[in-house]
Amino acid sequence: MKKYILLVILSLFAVSCADVEYDYPEKTGRNTYGRGSDKEKKKLFGSKGITIGDDDDVAKEVSSIGVNSFLWRATLDTISFMPITSADPFGGVVITDWYAMPETPDVMFKINVFILSGALRSDGVKVAAFKKEKKDGEWTDVNVDKSTVVKIEDAILTRARELKYATVKKR
Repeated sequence: MKKYILLVILSLFAVSCADVEYDYPEKTGRNTYGRGSDKEKKKLFGSKGITIGDDDDVAKEVSSIGVNSFLWRATLDTISFMPITSADPFGGVVITDWYAMPETPDVMFKINVFILSGALRSDGVKVAAFKKEKKDGEWTDVNVDKSTVVKIEDAILTRARELKYATVKKR
């Protein structure tokens, strides 16, 4: 009986997938697939992705990230003293490992930064901070003061504005 129910479910799944239409990319020239502008056609992941091709203007742009580049760079600069476990420039997520400052070895911190916007905006970055304290030989979770999170966000935003200002000033 279970086999028949499983067979019916699988056949219904197969029938529901049969109506899907695929829009395969069209070849539009040498090393160019897809639709849109020339630069978009030469991107591996669409308009925001790794550039392919050998044109001079395209070769200069080796890669691009999916979030605001100033916020991304500022995030990495601001938390560079902590060991980074994961950094996803396309999703805009930076995760650090636990870090204890030499002055306070019985307290560890961990920070997760989420870049939420492609624009340099104050609500474009969100920080989640975690804290552990060593008591009686065991690490226990402790709440992080909200002002600490706000200070980290402000430091990232300040650094991002400095980076943007330096770029605009060069022009």
